[in-house]
Amino acid sequence: MSDKHTDETQLKVAREGGVLTLTLDGAATRNSISAPIYRAIQAEMIGAGQDPDIRAVVLTGAHGFFSSGGNIANLKASAQKSMAEVSVNTDLLNAMILSIRDCPVPVIAAVEGGAAGAGLSLALACDMIVAAEGAKFVVAYVKVGLAPDGGVTHFLSHALPRQLVSEMCFTGAPVLAERLAGFGVVNRVVPVGAALGEATAWAGELARGAVGAMAVMKEEIAVAPKNDLATQLALEARGINRARYGAEAAEGLAAFLEKRGPDFAGAVADDEDRE
Repeated sequence: MSDKHTDETQLKVAREGGVLTLTLDGAATRNSISAPIYRAIQAEMIGAGQDPDIRAVVLTGAHGFFSSGGNIANLKASAQKSMAEVSVNTDLLNAMILSIRDCPVPVIAAVEGGAAGAGLSLALACDMIVAAEGAKFVVAYVKVGLAPDGGVTHFLSHALPRQLVSEMCFTGAPVLAERLAGFGVVNRVVPVGAALGEATAWAGELARGAVGAMAVMKEEIAVAPKNDLATQLALEARGINRARYGAEAAEGLAAFLEKRGPDFAGAVADDEDRE
């Protein structure tokens, strides 16, 4: 395991098999995030997308909490900065969020305790969420007189009724993992302390799957809400044709016909060795 040091929270990086685990570690501020973390996570996501040996990513927080979002002291100090200086920080946050969505491999958030503010955006940017029982999801900004950033209104509005999104934004009141699971925002609710283990096991399962095909699916899922049916049909046609001639499809179809389990990772590695 390695540590990516920042002024406050550190990003701990570990890798086991095909799974990359990124852990926010900042006990004093409940894993608050700021520009150094934005850069570090973005770099890891870009690297994961370029490394064929990384086949899934888990994002989590240490000390029984996912992330409290932006550091309040930093936010207060930002009022003394120019709009241009503040915009640089926001641009870095946005780039981090987009890097998670653009990462071609599955990204799973493992949430213990809660996720607030930009920490909520960080969790929602992931492809799936595993949360501990009672974990609190909080938009939070209104409590300190701020409006949201980090894409939280985008993510919530795509998943929840407008009235609930308004309640979360206007009141800053927490919504429990169990309630969000009822809407499909949280995929799995597990006992306290079990989120990381569950997410890691799930990531391992995905890493053994056809991650190249998943990358195509991830692109399709990202644009599906804004596409009409004809556009999405055309996109899917291109996607299946891209996959059809790849090593994963060759292995998957052969395994099905031979009545055995597929070895997608091995098939891709063999294909790369031949190139």
